[in-house]
Amino acid sequence: MKKFFAIDGLDGSGKHTQYELLADYLTGRGLRVRKLDFPAYSSDSSFFVRMYLEGRLGASPDDTNAYAASMFFAADRYVSFVTDWKKDFLDPDTVLIADRYTTANAIHQLSKLPRSEWDGFLHWLFDFEYDKLSLPSPDTVIFLELPPEISLSMIESRSKDTGRARDIHESDGDFLRRSYEAGKYACGALGWVPVNCADKKGAAMRTRGEIFDDIRKIVDDALGL
Repeated sequence: MKKFFAIDGLDGSGKHTQYELLADYLTGRGLRVRKLDFPAYSSDSSFFVRMYLEGRLGASPDDTNAYAASMFFAADRYVSFVTDWKKDFLDPDTVLIADRYTTANAIHQLSKLPRSEWDGFLHWLFDFEYDKLSLPSPDTVIFLELPPEISLSMIESRSKDTGRARDIHESDGDFLRRSYEAGKYACGALGWVPVNCADKKGAAMRTRGEIFDDIRKIVDDALGL
């Protein structure tokens, strides 16, 4: 049974909302669910991630190269796995759902590199995290595909509603546009399952319920429900 699902996509694509909906749905079906939310902002393991995203290593995402930034996020996942959720991964009856994972590096950090280096970076990234660090590889990656213009609008709306300052990824429109192209490439190259989050006109987001219906069908099929 496929039991490890990662949900990823651009900032503002609704990852956390869909992650919560999926967890509630599977719990309601009687399954034991472990939720994983990265970065682990409340843990010391995310110290370098927070320095990076808060702009303390440079005001632009490009001020920190793709390999260095990837190592910050990988270290956060490694510490979290070893100290917290390894036992849940080893439990055959627990379904794991991750809001972002190694896949986030394949979207955001890949976008910093010239196209000719994309395949080499992806090979390095997954060899580093899954082979060298022995982190678990998700069985299914669900990629929430949302055009960057809508993503930017959602980020701005969320920032106004919550009063939370935007990090250096969320504040850089050009970076988000490049990350969108990198995410689509990684999705096709790595066999992720895309879920279209935009309406038929590509001008606004579909409802969370419509998006979740697509995700539910993917997960039901993977779990044999």
